[in-house]
Amino acid sequence: MPVVLRIGPYRLFFYSNENDEPPHIHVQRERALAKFWLRPVALASSTGFSARELTRLSRVVQENAALLVEAWNEFFGAAR
Repeated sequence: MPVVLRIGPYRLFFYSNENDEPPHIHVQRERALAKFWLRPVALASSTGFSARELTRLSRVVQENAALLVEAWNEFFGAAR
């Protein structure tokens, strides 16, 4: 499970066996977990985060989208 970025209490990562899905990132803080699509940035799913925190996380993912897509492409290849 490659960790791409850590920001404060958040860990942004993807699972190494998810190359059959479009580029996305998981965000975890303690037991809370969210999944964001990267093209375009959109919330796919979430458990344990408040709406306010998800808004903040969406902004973090948007601000780092280029880096996150680059990490995805480096790991899985740029086929998508």
